[in-house]
Amino acid sequence: MSGPVTVAGPPSPQSRRITTATLIVVCQSFQSLAYAGIALFLPLIRKDLGLSFAQAGGLAAASIATYAAMQIPAGYLADRFRPKRLFLLGTVGTNLLALSFPLWSAYWPLVVNQAVSGVFRSLMFAPGLRLITAQFPSGRRATAMGLYAAGGFSSNIFLSSLGPVLVRPLGWRPLFILFAIFGLLMVMVYWRVGDDGPRADAATPLRLRELAGLLRQRVLWLCGVIQFVRVAVTQGIVFWLPTYLVVAKGVTLETAGLIVALAAAITAPANFFGGYLSDRISRPLFIIGTAVSILAGTLTLLPLSHGLPLIVAIVAFQAVFVQVYFGPLFEIPIRKLGGRVAGVSSGFSNTCANVGGLTSAYTLGAVKDATGSFDLGFYAMGVMCVVALGATAALSRSPDSESELEIAEA
Repeated sequence: MSGPVTVAGPPSPQSRRITTATLIVVCQSFQSLAYAGIALFLPLIRKDLGLSFAQAGGLAAASIATYAAMQIPAGYLADRFRPKRLFLLGTVGTNLLALSFPLWSAYWPLVVNQAVSGVFRSLMFAPGLRLITAQFPSGRRATAMGLYAAGGFSSNIFLSSLGPVLVRPLGWRPLFILFAIFGLLMVMVYWRVGDDGPRADAATPLRLRELAGLLRQRVLWLCGVIQFVRVAVTQGIVFWLPTYLVVAKGVTLETAGLIVALAAAITAPANFFGGYLSDRISRPLFIIGTAVSILAGTLTLLPLSHGLPLIVAIVAFQAVFVQVYFGPLFEIPIRKLGGRVAGVSSGFSNTCANVGGLTSAYTLGAVKDATGSFDLGFYAMGVMCVVALGATAALSRSPDSESELEIAEA
């Protein structure tokens, strides 16, 4: 006689949370592949399309500009509606635009493509943060946010290590198509099995007239200054480092790709560890201040460095701190202003961040065209880190919390 038949029950809540968090990170990773691919293959794209350094910076700036402009609207929508729907819409749109990116050969259609892509990417960020933090206990918000950011850098490890090998036989255009196809497949999986995410608080939804009061909160603006510097530095490094290594330091594209892969392999776990450590010791400002202080030094040293071992050592050490304070920095406004405005506060923070990225992506290319060197741009980013350190010190003197009544009446 055969034994009893065991019927598997529905997945446990913990298993469902792990699955959902994993799929959110994977979807985030695939949209990052296409965006990071522009930076990695920029020497080939520039040669293929005949772009100047300033035009190449403009290609990045087009996406960042619309992405930044949409952050507060996307955050407001994430507070009002189910974030999963917004996240799915953003992910599908981003991957479709990545699919069409290599089909163009003229500069301006590519600029338009990237500008529209920025709109859809904005629908992924604040909703994505709300989705992934809902999978963790409230005391692990910074950990969840660090994990979300780690997804993008994890994809950079794959891209930077294998991309230069694959691009030689395939070319950069087919690679973009492959990234987009796999990204769309992951969206379908998340749509079918991922958790719906948190519901908006129907009793006390954020009202439009409260936005003015919220945007007067000192903590938002101090965090905004640090966010501006964070992404100005991150974007300057991520977008221009492969080109900088090839043009200024004389390494091959394959070597540059391996160096960038090494940096991404260090940055990805550092994202998660920074959030985890912030939650454990409850000292996010200490992590932020330490990171921007060290970045000020490494950005100054990099243009002065000679010899591949020293360059690799500086890039690797810098990679530990470039995003380690992502989770702590995004968690501070939520801690001080409350979860009810989590989407808008995250959207405001990311607006400031991407204005910094927009400034950095374009300016470093323009500086290279004007001076023949990237050095001045790296020194400027180092000075910006000193400014961020000052904002961190000011933030330490802010009140521990702001009441919702103060936000409504401000």
